[in-house]
Amino acid sequence: MSDLQRVDRLAIQGIEVFAHHGVFDFERREGQKFVIDLVLGVPTGPAAVSDDLKDTVDYGSVVARVVETATSQPVDLIETLAQRVADVVLREPRVEWVDVTLHKPNAPIAATFDDVALTITRSRP
Repeated sequence: MSDLQRVDRLAIQGIEVFAHHGVFDFERREGQKFVIDLVLGVPTGPAAVSDDLKDTVDYGSVVARVVETATSQPVDLIETLAQRVADVVLREPRVEWVDVTLHKPNAPIAATFDDVALTITRSRP
């Protein structure tokens, strides 16, 4: 594999959204904050040589699609939401794989805790 074909890691961390996901009625009604971290497997060599956005991932567009996905169509489980986010990121042709970490810091748990986070890894078929 040449240096231009190597898959690198592009991280986008701390995407905050307010959404109405959850199993409980009050979660759906009141909503809560979710935080999304992404790591994208992207071959960045061509863009490094050309210095042209068309040769890489427009992460601003990726974030906009992730926010739209995360704030529409409520679901019960963070597993479902994480999969939806992964699916939308993998629609970007230059992304070969993605790690999605979905944080639910205000999950309804009867204990003191910092965060609930699920990380999934998905790749192109």
